[in-house]
Amino acid sequence: MTLQVFALYGILPLLMVAFLVGCVRMVLGPTLPDRVVVLELLASLTAGIICVYAIARGQAGFLDVAIVLALISFLGTIAFAFYVENHGRDNR
Repeated sequence: MTLQVFALYGILPLLMVAFLVGCVRMVLGPTLPDRVVVLELLASLTAGIICVYAIARGQAGFLDVAIVLALISFLGTIAFAFYVENHGRDNR
């Protein structure tokens, strides 16, 4: 079994199941911070799916897209944490 076949039929379905479970958690999440954490998870899973697709198809150009997506998602999570920290101080 080659790496491309394993990526398509082994890893990709597992990532898709994790993505679907994350979507369910996004809908059911009781608080906004829970939803932001799940959004970060979904962005990371999307980057992983893009990486697996790039490996399976042999197209390294998609790896740049996955890196940019992961960085933007991380910066969004940091911005949200900064907002929550400052918003919490104003309410004291």
